[in-house]
Amino acid sequence: MKRKQPVTPFGWAIKRRLAELHLDQKEFCKMHGIPPSRLSNLIHGTRKALRYREQVALLLELETKALEAQEIEAASTPPRQE
Repeated sequence: MKRKQPVTPFGWAIKRRLAELHLDQKEFCKMHGIPPSRLSNLIHGTRKALRYREQVALLLELETKALEAQEIEAASTPPRQE
């Protein structure tokens, strides 16, 4: 069974903004010529995809600096044991 990647803070910001705009990921990608796999990479942090990161941030009016700081902090914090 394939393990799902966790969603990054930038990924949550993308999802939140798309919900505010009443768009799904597929529709957003089609409108702006972004490969769906790259948007998924951004949401899950599996690739940097810098070109698309900047484009998505601009299109969705996201502040990337604050989100990048959150991602760095989250990466340095060990996962919780349950």
